[in-house]
Amino acid sequence: MSRTASALALALVLVAALASGVAAAEPTFGKATVSATFLDGIKLEQRVSLPSGVHRVEAYVREGSDAHTFLADVANPGTGDHLLTYTFETPAGSIYPNTHVQLGFRVTFDDGHVVDGPPETVLYEDDRFAWATLQGDLVRVHWYQGDEAFGRRALAIGEKAVKDASDLLGVTETEPIDYFIYADTKPFYDVLGPALRENVGGIALPEIRTLFANIPPSAESESWVGIVIPHELTHLVFGTATNNPFHDPPHWLNEGLAVYLSEGYSTSARRNVERTARAGEIMPLRALVGQFPTTADRFGLAYDESVSAIDYLIRTHGQEALVTLIRSYAGGVSDDAAFSAALGVDVAGFEAGWLADLGISEPVPFGPRPAPPGPLPPDWAAAPAQTANPGASGLPAPTFRATTPGAGDVSGPVTIAVLALLAVLLAVGLLVVARRLSQGEPLLAPAVPTVPTAVDDDDADRDAAAAGGEDDRPQ
Repeated sequence: MSRTASALALALVLVAALASGVAAAEPTFGKATVSATFLDGIKLEQRVSLPSGVHRVEAYVREGSDAHTFLADVANPGTGDHLLTYTFETPAGSIYPNTHVQLGFRVTFDDGHVVDGPPETVLYEDDRFAWATLQGDLVRVHWYQGDEAFGRRALAIGEKAVKDASDLLGVTETEPIDYFIYADTKPFYDVLGPALRENVGGIALPEIRTLFANIPPSAESESWVGIVIPHELTHLVFGTATNNPFHDPPHWLNEGLAVYLSEGYSTSARRNVERTARAGEIMPLRALVGQFPTTADRFGLAYDESVSAIDYLIRTHGQEALVTLIRSYAGGVSDDAAFSAALGVDVAGFEAGWLADLGISEPVPFGPRPAPPGPLPPDWAAAPAQTANPGASGLPAPTFRATTPGAGDVSGPVTIAVLALLAVLLAVGLLVVARRLSQGEPLLAPAVPTVPTAVDDDDADRDAAAAGGEDDRPQ
């Protein structure tokens, strides 16, 4: 093979190696450090070495077992070694204590591929108090005011509540349940945040297997303590029995079961439902599928109606049908499918039966109702003319922002130059091959011994000059 062909082959190898090196450049992440301050934020720091071609840098956050990923932009520092810093703010109600939070940094390149740095996990805790802890078979009770007897009573109530609900629903609880008792209202509402209602005394979070309740030590012997603890822990067992990624059961079914197991269908609740039914002010169950009303009277009525519906279900269809109904939600089925399979009637049919049991017909909806027409201004003969196309949503049209590489980024031009050089070398190689073939020369020289020939001095000089010129050409 001629020296030209050899040089061409070597150049192609070098270009391929260079192109491979450019494509393979990835960020290098150091050890991350995380620190959390309750009601303030979670700070992440990590050293990283960034190559060229980085388009965007972000922090990623995942809470608990939630598969969702929160992304936040971080200033792109450019090529080189840097300390990346990000603070995930945690004001009241944004994230609950006892939640494991995973944080890390994400690097997106100009060509679209993404590299996530190794995550760091921290347990977000309410560190304002020195918590005492007692652990049973499944329940761990945490409290900061009151003696050990207070904690032991709460633990005994909690253990029994979990066992009763588990036995009823036929589920086996294996993971611990943390139960935090706040003696003071303000710290308790700091946990819940401003979005929750002020009449809430406890909350159960199946996704992190945690219960929060506001119980002062002075109420240790009061009867309502023996109600609120089983009520909230029943929600956790209900969550285990119905867990699925598609569809939550109606809220009235969840709350109705919790009331039924913690206190039953009490005389006061029964009277409230019957009195409301006679007054024609009962709320249909379809109005209690999501959040309950906010006013105190309707809020309490929602709980009473929920346990009334559970009582009717058990009296009419039996306890096994209730268990079948609840367990069916684990399959992610719709409400109508769950009710039809377990009870033989859809949701509307069950509600009609419950209302008939109360001796009333289906309530008439209060609204929404059209507003009465108002007076027109003196110079107006009709309603204002339509200002939007029929069927238009009235929403502004979306706008799109073009994505451009970061300032100072030279990876794009470098890649283009490499590809251009590769194309030129390939073209030159093809031209050389075609020329040799057209002249009848073989691509590979035959292996024959070299016969020395006599040359005069002028010919030797010309050959030396020709050889020197070839060696001086850029390769």
